Amino acid sequence: MPTLHVCPLSRLKETVASVGPSHMVSLLGVGASVERPDIIPPDRHLVIGVSDIVEPMDGHVLAGPEHMERLLAFVRAWDRDAPLLFHCWAGISRSTAAAYIAACALAPERDEGELALALRAAAPSATPNARFVALADERLERRGRMVEAIRAIGRGAEAMEGAPFMLQINRG
Repeated sequence: MPTLHVCPLSRLKETVASVGPSHMVSLLGVGASVERPDIIPPDRHLVIGVSDIVEPMDGHVLAGPEHMERLLAFVRAWDRDAPLLFHCWAGISRSTAAAYIAACALAPERDEGELALALRAAAPSATPNARFVALADERLERRGRMVEAIRAIGRGAEAMEGAPFMLQINRG
């Protein structure tokens, strides 16, 4: 069964070693760099340079439709033969939003609220970036249901960084 995994940057190496992903998405501020693990070919590593913000702020990059298009195209091209790994700096906001978005995009028959509850159960500290979710909701034509589902689970538990976790795409 295809799985999505999320971790903070500080736990990237150990997470890659334990889950063996075939694809990876790095969501970091512009100018930040990450060393691509050897098991991930360059064409299977997407880097999206955006800040963890929800409205414009000087010196930062606000996620826009072009970032969401790149994320959705990458996720849809994933062959699902091995896990897909998302990471950001803390593993709490950008990467949890991206994993939720991927689950919604790849399992359109699943209820947005059900997926949000699965995210909360898997990651108590998850606080998905509201801007990311709103952009995806519009692009996936979910009519506000993704935004409402994430709002309904509320802010995650306080944490400096999230623990690595797995989210199943299909019911299991």
